[in-house]
Amino acid sequence: MDCALLLLLSLWALIGTASLQASGSCPERLLGEERRRSCPRHCKSDRDCGNKRQCLCDGQCGLSCVAPGRTCPWPLPHSENSEVHLLSPTHSFSALLEVRCKQGFALPSGLDVTIRRCQGDRQWSGDEPICTEVETPEPAAVKTCLLPEDVTDIFDIQGDATVGTAIRYRCLSGSDVVGSSENFCQDNQTWQYPHPICKKVYCEPPREVEQGYVVAVHKTEYEVGFDIHYLCKKNFLLDGPQKVTCLSNGSWSASPPYCRARCLISAVRSRVVIGGVKRWPFDITDAMVPHGENVTFYCKHPHKQCSFTTTQTCFDGNLQPPSCYLEPTWLQYQLFPHRLVSEVEACEPDDVE
Repeated sequence: MDCALLLLLSLWALIGTASLQASGSCPERLLGEERRRSCPRHCKSDRDCGNKRQCLCDGQCGLSCVAPGRTCPWPLPHSENSEVHLLSPTHSFSALLEVRCKQGFALPSGLDVTIRRCQGDRQWSGDEPICTEVETPEPAAVKTCLLPEDVTDIFDIQGDATVGTAIRYRCLSGSDVVGSSENFCQDNQTWQYPHPICKKVYCEPPREVEQGYVVAVHKTEYEVGFDIHYLCKKNFLLDGPQKVTCLSNGSWSASPPYCRARCLISAVRSRVVIGGVKRWPFDITDAMVPHGENVTFYCKHPHKQCSFTTTQTCFDGNLQPPSCYLEPTWLQYQLFPHRLVSEVEACEPDDVE
């Protein structure tokens, strides 16, 4: 029962006497229809009653001469369909009790609980509550989509065919699902997509890789899930995936890679920067860098005795020096090594256009 209503009922029962004598009237009734056999003598104050009675509000009877110590029947007879709990410390006048129907039962009003009050005639208010069984409505028929035998015979169906739900197909033979592997049962009890079929899928051999090797058994077709690995010849760098896999749609997981060539450093008599280190090209093996490597060249300022840098990237054997780079002559390299473009002082940032 609602806690606020219980609190209100309890307060009404506890302070009713004082408030009634002060106002000379009964408050609005908090309970439903009350069953009464008779009403005690009407009164306006305690002076209208005998020594053992008080002028109290007695439900429909209004202000009446009531003996507060009078009690109502308790405990009440056992009922299989309901439970009774006393809400007041005693079962005397104005005491409250709760009658609650057990699960699956309800009162004629449709509620499952009611409150009764001990009246001045020593009877509990209201008619005797009768809890009757609540009829449970028949569950609605479940609507489904049809799954033909020729589908259930070849597929392991995950999920159910109920309207508004989805299923997934898996071939019992281990073959691959051709078509949509998921389907949806629509409101009109039809499937959103046609049922798929089971069929072996193969991938065609991938293209050869120049300057590289395919690490796999050579076949005219490859099964789904088959892996192919790639390697490059010496001095070539793999650009792309090292492994590709045959997918269920008959394609490879990625395009084959490329084997990229090294680049010759075009500077001979000038140092360059590779990997953050300033070096002479002849100190590098074969004076070559791998594909994707950055090489920083030194260029001379056209009007000042200072140098600035610019970077080029090796791409598959091609590394062009920047247009500003000028290779020192043999005499400059031999006679004036400290004046080489890579050895002079660097230009100030504002000097470089």
